[in-house]
Amino acid sequence: MPDTDERPERTRVRPVDPRLLRYASASRGFFVAIAAVGALQTVVIVAFAWLMTAVITGVIAGRPWEEISGLLTALAAVVIVRGVLLWLREVICARAAARVEAQLRAQLLGAIGRLGPDWLAGRNTARLAVTAGRGLEALDTYFARYLPQLVLTVIATPIIIVVMWWQDWISGLTVILTIPLIPLFMVLIGLATRAVQQQQWQTLGTLAARFADTVRGLSTLKIFGRQHRAAASIERVTDAYRKETMRVLRVSFLSGFALELLASISVAIIAVSIGFRLIDGSLGLTVGLFVLLLAPEAYLPLRQVGVQFHAAAEGVAATEDLFEVLDAAAAVPGRVGAGAEGGAAAEIGAAADRSEVGSPQDGRSPQERGARVEVRGLRVRRGEALLAPVTFTAEPGTVTLIEGPSGSGKSSLLAALRGAASFEGDATVDGMPVSALSPTQWLAWCGQQPGLITGTIAENVTLGDADGVTDGPLVARALELAQAGDLDPRLSLGVQGAGLSGGQAQRVAIARAFFRHLRGRAPVLALDEPSSALDADTEAALWLSVRALADDGATVLLVSHRRTARGVADHVVRLHPQPAEVIA
Repeated sequence: MPDTDERPERTRVRPVDPRLLRYASASRGFFVAIAAVGALQTVVIVAFAWLMTAVITGVIAGRPWEEISGLLTALAAVVIVRGVLLWLREVICARAAARVEAQLRAQLLGAIGRLGPDWLAGRNTARLAVTAGRGLEALDTYFARYLPQLVLTVIATPIIIVVMWWQDWISGLTVILTIPLIPLFMVLIGLATRAVQQQQWQTLGTLAARFADTVRGLSTLKIFGRQHRAAASIERVTDAYRKETMRVLRVSFLSGFALELLASISVAIIAVSIGFRLIDGSLGLTVGLFVLLLAPEAYLPLRQVGVQFHAAAEGVAATEDLFEVLDAAAAVPGRVGAGAEGGAAAEIGAAADRSEVGSPQDGRSPQERGARVEVRGLRVRRGEALLAPVTFTAEPGTVTLIEGPSGSGKSSLLAALRGAASFEGDATVDGMPVSALSPTQWLAWCGQQPGLITGTIAENVTLGDADGVTDGPLVARALELAQAGDLDPRLSLGVQGAGLSGGQAQRVAIARAFFRHLRGRAPVLALDEPSSALDADTEAALWLSVRALADDGATVLLVSHRRTARGVADHVVRLHPQPAEVIA
């Protein structure tokens, strides 16, 4: 897994990436709702300033208490409405953020599946995990703070300036002349913030990749005594991330100070101008006070946009990585698979949805269902090369043994069938191309790595079951067939199956594949070196179980280098490590 990805340098700062509207439909309704709230907030701001002015000038002029109390009641109502609007904005933002995060995360996963395993092999998977997790979660601030303030700025600032110009054109002109300084400094500060934020995000991705690689290879590192160097490397990257984070905070605080200073100086200029004109009598108190109350509100939305941009910068940086993946997937015309692509694949997929793979035609129970797997000239793509072509047919009720020396493509063949490797040629299940089917519709697979999770043995055996079954005779039956009947299904396991030996973990993984077949979820069993960690007696018993499942109707694809596997095989497919053909 590479530690870094080659990425084009990003220097352009955009208030809102238009791709957000394209990839997350929930964001469109959000902008409409937040614009409506922003318009109401603007009306409330102007009303508050006018009522406050009326109350103060009324008290100074000695107006009757009845009139003043009416104004105070209206002012209190405006304050309440303003609070309700702020609450409503928070609710809209929270819900929109949750929906957009869910949509973008689903889009990301779909895009990765569309781009395929070859694309994923060249990417930093740890960075993608960070983007899908922490990165999208950072959009909470982006939606809750930055975007609402941006929309409010677009709506409120022009309206307030127009009202100020209408009441006192000198103050309005002052705002028009001074307010461009804030966007100018925002752009300059935004460029600096974007640079340090991108560096921080890249460092976080590197840290995630290093940590994932170290955990994955920890046993090997300990064998060769290199674990301390790996830990020191992680420590160096962590320290770099700490420094980058502090740089981001320094820039954020300094930019906030600069924006506050500019806005304060601008308001002070307006206040001094109003003060002098009040003294010489060229401006009335009511107009002067009203304009003076509106002046901070004219600068506040734009100033807050700059402040909130820094708070949302991590989410913005994450969406850059996200949109790169989505754009790459959008550029793919269609998933190329086993003889079907584009519209043809969609048509076949619809047909697959209407019919069950391995559906019984002779009254057999779901446990006895099999499916015909036909492979014709299948060539697995490995990097820039194509492996030698493979042709075979696996019928229901048979065991097809796939054997050959290391590197001949046995595991790659199973990866192609389950959609984890791209290929050329044809591969069908009951006449339907595997490219048009989800592997969960027809395949129960057990790989060379057990892939156990934290939880009970029963939960690991039933992992992925749509009905959530975690106990019962079927779990016990699957464990018994996998030669793990002595294990208690209620036994809790740690991370990656901690608490079991290597052979026990492998047998639990085999039981998981058996369980899927016994549940009628998968007519085809694919077992990749299932006896590599087993002793001879356990292996012999496992082969009998495999043979029994095949005799009951299952279609079994068995990858094994053990000679004993030939004893249960109906057909043997021998792969040879021929020189791979390099794709021009």
